[in-house]
Amino acid sequence: MIEMQVDVQEILREGAERTDHALERLLPPMTQVPVSIHGAMRHSVFAGGKRLRPMLAMEAARTMHGVHGNGAHGNAVYGGSGLPEGIEDLGAAIEMLHTYSLIHDDLPALDNDDLRRGKPTCHVAYGEAIAILAGDALQTLAYQTLAGLKCSSERAIRIVGLIAEATGTVEGMIGGQVLDLEGEHAKPTAESVLAIHRAKTGALIRVSIVTGGIYAGADAGDVRRLTEFGTKAGLAFQIVDDVLDMTQDSEHLGKTAGKDVASDKATWPAVFGIEASRRDANRLISEAFASLEPYGDAAEGLKAVARYLVERTH
Repeated sequence: MIEMQVDVQEILREGAERTDHALERLLPPMTQVPVSIHGAMRHSVFAGGKRLRPMLAMEAARTMHGVHGNGAHGNAVYGGSGLPEGIEDLGAAIEMLHTYSLIHDDLPALDNDDLRRGKPTCHVAYGEAIAILAGDALQTLAYQTLAGLKCSSERAIRIVGLIAEATGTVEGMIGGQVLDLEGEHAKPTAESVLAIHRAKTGALIRVSIVTGGIYAGADAGDVRRLTEFGTKAGLAFQIVDDVLDMTQDSEHLGKTAGKDVASDKATWPAVFGIEASRRDANRLISEAFASLEPYGDAAEGLKAVARYLVERTH
């Protein structure tokens, strides 16, 4: 099949813009008391993130629109963009959860990093206590936002449940962080690295794609295909992140380079080597694309963002 050419840079620009506008609207202003925590929340949320997870949610929703038609599936209301009304709030909530995880991940008790997205980490800028509370506040605001999504209550409840599971302790983000911490200074194995990557990073990427599809009316078959796609794309993303940590400097990464090696982290290159890791990431993306074949050209935007995940240099 000949793939339709899409402008990934335009997708990235539009997705980031929509997400940032939603975050600006949803986050309390810096002038709102208590100003310290609202400043800390905004410091981290608007530190220059790429908004990849919200974009994946949006493109999954756009795919469902392309497949099922304008508003004819799942009672979604669409505009000229091919995106259902309110999808940016789902993306913003996911970005809040992602940012909360980064704030906590950078804390001295965890990865102890002082640089994130090229700027001082939250605890460096605002102190450890406020950083912990800023992460907590972003998590609660995310679920407040999810509770007000502009889709049917049945779909909203399902989305909340899936996101809570993906950020939890059983094969979710928090559980993956624990496995990552406990794996330090131990010889990594293929099994341990796979478990960490699928949970710590992959789960939130996967659920971004799946919930974006559900928001737009995905049926059971769609959810199965989006889950397979998201699982493979999420693992490929983290493999590339591992490689970049070993091959790029801090200026290009926007965070401290070499932290994984210095902390004896369980990473893909530590087990398989850099070149094999790059091959694995490309193979996983190819396999992920295969799961979207039934959607034809409707999935090209989603595939373009996934391809960007493995071709990025920072």
